[in-house]
Amino acid sequence: MALSINEIKSGLTILVDGNVYMVIDAQHIKPGKGRAFVRAKLKDMKNSNIQEKTFRGEEKIDEAFVDERKLQYQYNSGQLYYFMDQDNFEEITVARESLGDKKKFLKDNIEIMGYFFKNEPLFINLPNFIEFKIIHTEPGIKGDTAKSGTKPAEIETGAAIQVPLFINVGDKIKVDTRTGEYVERVN
Repeated sequence: MALSINEIKSGLTILVDGNVYMVIDAQHIKPGKGRAFVRAKLKDMKNSNIQEKTFRGEEKIDEAFVDERKLQYQYNSGQLYYFMDQDNFEEITVARESLGDKKKFLKDNIEIMGYFFKNEPLFINLPNFIEFKIIHTEPGIKGDTAKSGTKPAEIETGAAIQVPLFINVGDKIKVDTRTGEYVERVN
């Protein structure tokens, strides 16, 4: 469906040059002379690149209908990651490069949200916080407190993150998947 520039607003998904973009910000500008235009900040749904684009008054923009599906992570094999659609139990394959840094927080059987355009995966969205078990770190020293510094630790998915000095092997921690930072220790 073709949209006029007056219908461009934040959160809308549009098709530009064959790629799906989400409008992050849109400014409708009506100069004293000349035609109105829209200056929009767009996020590429596949690789998360952000760019600015100007749409003139006579342009028509195609809306992209993006499906949101609940997926469950199953396993990975080489460059491919396999998920199961929770509604119809179909297996969905996503290439490693499409996942970016999110792959280091994929835990077996974790439920995530997948976004699709014409049945092709665009990107996945992890829960904001996930609990992980520490599998390797230097031992803590008695008397260390939460504010005395950090040390590297490896979580069960193989990712390395910084944790407080009092965290030991076997501890469960909560990690913010958006930033990759330690949040708290979990009992």
